[in-house]
Amino acid sequence: MMLHTPTTEAQACAVVASIVEARVPLAIRGGGTRSGLGRPDNTVSIISSAELTGITLYEPSEMVIGARAGTPLKLIEETLANRGQMLPFEPMDHRALFGTEGEPTIGAIAAGNISGPRRINAGAARDSLIGIKLINGRGELVKSGGRVMKNVTGLDLVKLVSGSFGTLGFLTEVTFRVLPRPERIVTLIWEDLADEAAVALLSGALGSPFEPMAAAHLPAGVGAEHARTLLRLENFSASISYRAAELARLLKGYGRPQLIEGRASDALWWDVRDAAFFAGTPEAVWRLSLAPTNGPKATAAIARTMPGARWFYDWGGGLVWLAVAADGDAGAAAIRTALKPLGGHATLVRAPDAVRAAVPVFEPLTEPLMRVTAGIKKSFDPKGVFEPGRMYAGV
Repeated sequence: MMLHTPTTEAQACAVVASIVEARVPLAIRGGGTRSGLGRPDNTVSIISSAELTGITLYEPSEMVIGARAGTPLKLIEETLANRGQMLPFEPMDHRALFGTEGEPTIGAIAAGNISGPRRINAGAARDSLIGIKLINGRGELVKSGGRVMKNVTGLDLVKLVSGSFGTLGFLTEVTFRVLPRPERIVTLIWEDLADEAAVALLSGALGSPFEPMAAAHLPAGVGAEHARTLLRLENFSASISYRAAELARLLKGYGRPQLIEGRASDALWWDVRDAAFFAGTPEAVWRLSLAPTNGPKATAAIARTMPGARWFYDWGGGLVWLAVAADGDAGAAAIRTALKPLGGHATLVRAPDAVRAAVPVFEPLTEPLMRVTAGIKKSFDPKGVFEPGRMYAGV
């Protein structure tokens, strides 16, 4: 396996151009913490952003930060924290789930549209991504987007690239909008609710004027003996006290909530964000995205055909993290069959290579959508060298 570590954009362009000319399948790496996402790697060469590091733009008053793609996420978050700011979308750290080491990079966050519990309120990574520099499959450096949200030129291209997992090009620099850090964060916890009741509670809270920033439900056995239903409030301390009391009053039919904050609250949400409840097991891990009220219906249907399945809910019930036996075709078919009458889609996040090679990792596309997807891929990467087959076989 040939490893390329350019230190400048010009070097990266030259590397890509030479690889395109030789038609060598090329993998893209940042910190290597998420290499298990997608279909198995069938490349013979790697281009790494590890040497493309450093913050290139930070204007706290404008609430915008830009950095080279290989910059560790940790550095970005520390820099923002020093000025009382943060990335709005709370990016997931996959290291616990995959058992990997290294440091997540800001470029990988953008490329994978990696988001966490705050997405339900603050949006996904792509919603905060306002600018990119990308080397396409012709070895050309393309700049898209700007430094402020009102500059909409190229933003559609920015959104398209975010979530493409490196299949459209090699990111060299990204720019994000940031937000102030809240003065206080608290978590309200209700215990012993069944899934349906918990999702109803979360829906009621999210539909209220009291603005929960995160909403999750952990069934019994997921991190604790008792089921726990979680709402997180963020803002100024006086606002938190008022909203917590009003939510408890609004939701009094579900019992009296416990309130935690500080380290205990942070640690609980880190586990939700990183799906850490499923770390270190041989199970396959799926993400199901569907209407919140359909989440309990989907998990009940899956449990009937897949004994031993475990799950929990994030995003108010709209995201279901599911751990099941790694049964390959049979498991994928059972999950997608359960989802079909309910809408939504399923993504296989973690499984052995053999399973990821045998089943569609991302939700299968209809024939018209596959044509569009293949056309976009061809326009960015005519020779098909970037991460071939990473998202869909043959693309």
